[in-house]
Amino acid sequence: MFDLTGRAAVVTGAGRGLGRALALALAKAGTDVAPVTRRPAPDLVADIERLGRRCVPLLADLANPEDVEAVIPEAVRAFGRVDILVNNAGVISRAPAVDTTPEDWHRVLQVNLHAVFRLCQAAAREMLPRRRGKIINIASLASFEVGVLVSPYAASKGAVGQLTKALANEWAPHGINVNAIAPGYLTTEMTQALRDDPVRNAAILDRIPAGRWGRPEDLGGAVVFLASPASDYVHGHLLAVDGGWLAR
Repeated sequence: MFDLTGRAAVVTGAGRGLGRALALALAKAGTDVAPVTRRPAPDLVADIERLGRRCVPLLADLANPEDVEAVIPEAVRAFGRVDILVNNAGVISRAPAVDTTPEDWHRVLQVNLHAVFRLCQAAAREMLPRRRGKIINIASLASFEVGVLVSPYAASKGAVGQLTKALANEWAPHGINVNAIAPGYLTTEMTQALRDDPVRNAAILDRIPAGRWGRPEDLGGAVVFLASPASDYVHGHLLAVDGGWLAR
């Protein structure tokens, strides 16, 4: 039920951190992968190919709408189809709401929301005639609750959660599963400032029942599940992988 041999996946933001871990998890399960990165990632390509999978790296900056439009067509040209789309790429802007610039607002919404919708749309157009496909968006704890100083990020991730449900409502009858993973506090570049703050770090750890920050690899099982036949009856779900954060 979890075998993905022969499937073709697109994973955005795959150059490092969470995206890299997701791409490798899918490759280990049998998937050929088109990792989308802003810069060349030869180490990732080598790691995927070392697993015996085909890797077709795609260079794109999702802050650029023209780059977004090219991703799915390039993947289809390479693989002949796209079976799995993982919308992982994301950015954050930390500032008081009154100081958030229009440029920061639009950049976060472009990468975290607008690009996600356009990629979902393009992938679905390719999947719908085959009545088969898996779309996995990366949401956030901010899809459920909100901290401070992250207004654009919270707006974008709240919208990703609702977009996931809306697309699932439309496409589930046509054999396409649209779900999301909501990671908890993970040791990525995006959370470095929080981990470096002794007060915030201690407060976060105190609330996580698992007693530790998550690692990007902790999401590997979730992405394989949502990409595999094991989740064929799962639609519109936001799967929190958070060490128990939301339970406390």
